[in-house]
Amino acid sequence: MPRIIPIRDLKKTSELSELCREAKEPVFITKNGYGDMVIMSMETYEKTMLMNDIYRKLDGAEQSIAKGEVVDGFESIRKIREKYDL
Repeated sequence: MPRIIPIRDLKKTSELSELCREAKEPVFITKNGYGDMVIMSMETYEKTMLMNDIYRKLDGAEQSIAKGEVVDGFESIRKIREKYDL
């Protein structure tokens, strides 16, 4: 379940840092009852960015397949073996 805290709690920096590390997901900050910011630990940020990169690459691969921009795997391996005399 997402953690939601009011902006006034940003003053408690040590507690907030610990909360972000424990949550292992973004922590939502509200201002006057409305969403204002999102913060997270560096570990969570890095994992999120890694997953975004993976999804972006998968999407690109699926688009290439849909366009027919594919190469036969066995043919590719055969060419590599010929090129490098393997």
